[in-house]
Amino acid sequence: MISVTDIEKLALKTSEPWSPVDVAYVNDQVIRMAVFHGVYHWHRHVEEDELFYVVEGSITIKVRGGEDVRLNKGQLCVIPRNVEHCPQSDEPSVVLLFEPRDLKSRGD
Repeated sequence: MISVTDIEKLALKTSEPWSPVDVAYVNDQVIRMAVFHGVYHWHRHVEEDELFYVVEGSITIKVRGGEDVRLNKGQLCVIPRNVEHCPQSDEPSVVLLFEPRDLKSRGD
C-alpha cells in the first residue's frame, strides 16, 4: 500500500525541540522531521552528508571554519560529511532532515 503523509499536519504535532520523528523511508534513507529552537551542539557526521529542508520558520547552521548558512521556509542545503556544524533557531522552526537510516542524529 502506498501511504501519503501530510507534512503540514504532522508539523503541528511535532513540538519537542531537537527530537526528530521519522516521517518516511526511501531506500537506505530516512526523512525525519524536527523542531529546531535554541542552539543544538557542535557535531559532525564522519561518513554521511545531511540535508536540511525548512518547512516553517528559519534556521542558521553555523559551520566550523566556514560561513554560516541561513535557511528560510522553502530552502534547503546539504552539509557535507565530516563538516562540523551547529544548527540553531531563534524561533520554533520545522525542518525535514534527509539522512541515512543508520545516521546517529546527534553526531559525534
